[in-house]
Amino acid sequence: MSTERKTLEERAQMSDIERLRHSCAHVMATAILRLWPDAQFAYGPPIENGFYYDFKMEHRITPDDFEKIEAEMKKISKENQKFEWKGVSREEAKALAESGRLGGLTERPGNPSIFKLDLIDKIPEGEQISCFQNGDFIDLCAGPHVGYSGKCKYVKLTSVSSSFYMGDESKGQLQRLYGTAFPSKEELDAYFVRLEEAKKRDHRRLGKELKLFHIDEDVGQGLILWTPNGAVLRQELQNFIGEELRKQGYSQVFTPHIGKLALYKTSGHFPYYKEAQFPAIIEQDQLEKIAHEGCSCAEMTSRLDAVSAQFAHQINERTGREVIGQDRVMDAEKLLDGFLLKPMNCPHHIKIFASQPRSYRDLPVRLAEFGTVYRWEQSGELNGMTRVRGFTQDDAHLFCTEDQVAAEVLGCLSLVKIVLNTLGMTDYRVRVGLRDPDSGKYTGNPEQWDRAETACREAAKTLGVPFTEEPGEAAFYGPKIDFVVKDVIGREWQLGTVQVDYQLPIRFDLSYIGPDNKPHRPVMIHRAPFGSMERFTGVLIEHFAGHFPAWLAPEQVRVLTISEKVDAFAAEVFAKLKDAGLRVTLNNDADKIGAKIRNAQLDKVPYMLVLGEKEAAAASVAVRHSKRGDLGVKSVDDFLAEITAEVKERKL
Repeated sequence: MSTERKTLEERAQMSDIERLRHSCAHVMATAILRLWPDAQFAYGPPIENGFYYDFKMEHRITPDDFEKIEAEMKKISKENQKFEWKGVSREEAKALAESGRLGGLTERPGNPSIFKLDLIDKIPEGEQISCFQNGDFIDLCAGPHVGYSGKCKYVKLTSVSSSFYMGDESKGQLQRLYGTAFPSKEELDAYFVRLEEAKKRDHRRLGKELKLFHIDEDVGQGLILWTPNGAVLRQELQNFIGEELRKQGYSQVFTPHIGKLALYKTSGHFPYYKEAQFPAIIEQDQLEKIAHEGCSCAEMTSRLDAVSAQFAHQINERTGREVIGQDRVMDAEKLLDGFLLKPMNCPHHIKIFASQPRSYRDLPVRLAEFGTVYRWEQSGELNGMTRVRGFTQDDAHLFCTEDQVAAEVLGCLSLVKIVLNTLGMTDYRVRVGLRDPDSGKYTGNPEQWDRAETACREAAKTLGVPFTEEPGEAAFYGPKIDFVVKDVIGREWQLGTVQVDYQLPIRFDLSYIGPDNKPHRPVMIHRAPFGSMERFTGVLIEHFAGHFPAWLAPEQVRVLTISEKVDAFAAEVFAKLKDAGLRVTLNNDADKIGAKIRNAQLDKVPYMLVLGEKEAAAASVAVRHSKRGDLGVKSVDDFLAEITAEVKERKL
């Protein structure tokens, strides 16, 4: 990436499409400089589905400028400029930056490249500085690139926004221009077709139109209000997986939304994920006591452990101001002696397991909960239901002997497969997340890690789909198997997960009595087939484009009358379907039947039953489906039998 230092190994791993997009970012910068020579560039990496460049200049880019910039980029592509690597010394790099030549087309006296000077200072002494040049444009860059700009033909600018250099608001606002590129026109066109389809399927828009969920500023961003229609959808998903849990011998449990901070310190969730936690909670009398202490920030800091100092830094970043004086004291003390909104269900389930003596005959113990947890996500990262601050996991934790691990992991994987197959999400890949021993972020005995990773690999082999091993993607306590699902328009979503954990049983000193009458350590398996109800539902809305199968649909059938002459018959049909347990509504208002059908279509009700005088006379219904259209006239009993079977079998 531009100005991002990378190892040779990492550079070699950059894909062909990333190289192309990286090169297109440089072509875009060259074009902007030709049009606005005062532009100063910061950095421009390839990203998922495209690239961007951050820069500062007087002219404010708007979408009206895109055509002009793209035209200049096409000229540069036709010039077929070579991307040439140049290794320079620190002195040479600084001279280029001071002259304005670095990140520019020509020398600009009195207009030094301020961002490049800062980036040069961040490069360790003695390390050669890497630059790339195409035509007259030269920039700090680790590479790699395509050979020539002639390959940068199929490019489109997509959006412009504001940004801050290195995320630091004090450095002033920059402009960030985004684009995308593909090797062929066909691929570029197909990408924008997918984008249009994605807009139609956007769960935020459909969620509002179909009245599935609501996010309210007064409640808080990232906190989902499940409205009645959405609640039906969620409950059906929970009922579905609940049936499978009972078949596999799970026990349902319920745990509180908060716990003592010490609990999550013991588990490791607080120290390892502290940046993603809400502030701790402290009792009012303790707050008043602290407020009257009158300690200075420096005095209190000297009394706090390292974790507290890190927490203060976290508060500083979130609020954008320095936490000092009484605020600093109070927030730091919360860390030492308070409660925390539950970030994970694991510690609570561990305490349930430990609440009574266990024998090897009791194992495996399988505890399941739809448990709501809370994470502090930055506001810019929130996205409808797919990135939230409060979410409910279809969580379970299995406690078993080491001999039982393989079978229990396979049982967990089979549950994930049942979920995905039932919902028609059969295009997925499997990712085995392993530890990176050099990272230092993992806890526990390497031999236990080896056994856990072997269990995950062997289980993944049974799935019948290709899987990849990704070092560095394990949880801090154990390796995991993730299901990455591709939706109908080709986007990937990480959903279900299974994790093997030798470490938390050690941290909490768990044991069971073995056949030798001695205590032994259980192994713990974490699993969540949906992942979170919020994220999964958001993905599901987009996967089905709001056209849910009948078993999931909040409203399964709508009875529509052609005239008031059939109101009595319509009421009978409505009552019969309702008594059969279907979610049915009756529309017998004065609107014309065309308008009634159109409204039902907009509401994406799977089945519409149109009733006129002919249907009433024959005790029949004219059946329409929201996607399959006219299905003909059927007797009420025949339709009822068909839809009841469809719902029971959870057909798509």
